[in-house]
Amino acid sequence: MRLAASLLALGLPLLLAACASSGPLSSGAPPAVVPVADDYQIGVDDIVQVSVWRNPELGITAPVRPDGKISVPLIGDVMAGGRSPDAVAKELQGKLATYVIEPQVTVIVTELRSHEYLSRVRVTGAVRTPVSIPYRQGMTVLDAVLAAGGVTEFAAADRSSLHRKNGDGAQAYGVQLDNILNAGDLSTNYKVAPGDVITVPERVL
Repeated sequence: MRLAASLLALGLPLLLAACASSGPLSSGAPPAVVPVADDYQIGVDDIVQVSVWRNPELGITAPVRPDGKISVPLIGDVMAGGRSPDAVAKELQGKLATYVIEPQVTVIVTELRSHEYLSRVRVTGAVRTPVSIPYRQGMTVLDAVLAAGGVTEFAAADRSSLHRKNGDGAQAYGVQLDNILNAGDLSTNYKVAPGDVITVPERVL
């Protein structure tokens, strides 16, 4: 519980900044979520697996260091951060050619650690348990709200909003959460994107 609270606290400044700069609610739906590109850029702390065909002793599995590099047998340090796995593999093949005949190198990111924090979806306001959860492809507003335990009895659910980063600010989209939860109306059950913030305000008594 303390860990979850700490993660949420870390995201709170970003959440407040996003909500403050969102401006009026958009009348339309948020843009479609673009799938993660195949040309993934390796980041610091990602776990990278390097395999050399027929030369298993040259393979490694290691995190990318803070300087963005990994250490490979025979070669030494190679820059991996900010590059695609294919680009790193091609560089390794070129350097290993001095020691191995026609090396075939595969580079795979086995754990995406560097983007995990930025890719979280946050739910705050009048929900049972405000949460910061990892983004999953296909996740919707309802999925995120249910992960937060649903809304409280004090929620003004139909005045909920989804905030999405847009350039230097953020755009807010109205979510009729009461209709989603109680009427089965999924017209505003939008698919969320990495970094989205969902806010559920309380009723004015």
